[in-house]
Amino acid sequence: MTSSLLDLAPVIPVVVLDDASDAVPLARALVAGGLPAIEITLRTPTALDAIRAVSAEVPEAMVGAGTVITPEAVTDSVRAGARFLVSPGWTDTLLSAMRDSGVPFLPGVSTTSEVVALLERGVTEMKFFPAEAAGGIGYLKSLAGPLPAARFCPTGGIVAASAPSYLSLPNVGCVGGTWMVPADALAAKDWDRVESLAREAATLRETRRP
Repeated sequence: MTSSLLDLAPVIPVVVLDDASDAVPLARALVAGGLPAIEITLRTPTALDAIRAVSAEVPEAMVGAGTVITPEAVTDSVRAGARFLVSPGWTDTLLSAMRDSGVPFLPGVSTTSEVVALLERGVTEMKFFPAEAAGGIGYLKSLAGPLPAARFCPTGGIVAASAPSYLSLPNVGCVGGTWMVPADALAAKDWDRVESLAREAATLRETRRP
């Protein structure tokens, strides 16, 4: 397996689940489509149960926890089986907890100072959030020159049409998005559609410049 979370696939699906019973078939559809890294956000009461189910029943998936904002959430997520952690932002307390967890993590940043502060602490891979609202492609392009060591997973407002432009940037390893898990497909439990959308997303790396 690749040593970097950012290199597993061009897209990390960002999933919000209200029904934990959807987690396993959804994960199987995403993996079948070529997207093995799946971020289940801690925005619903069922999130930890969903992570637990995917960890137990879909071992080929690399399931992670998103919206991790407290040390307690770090502990709970890893105990549930999360294999990576994603936060919308970071503090020293949260960063220490994520480091101590023993799993890969992507702390969130939206300013140059936050990026520099993480680089000072030896962290080179991070989430850029909210990507579109925080400056998007132009902002990340501007960071590449002065801060070449930083690599990003931009997330927030990215869609299938804009993802290739993000992925063409030298400091972007992958993007986070929700478009391959649309709400109507989840409601209908249309796992074939999810798999098809995932398969399209998994080919986006082919559009990246070498």
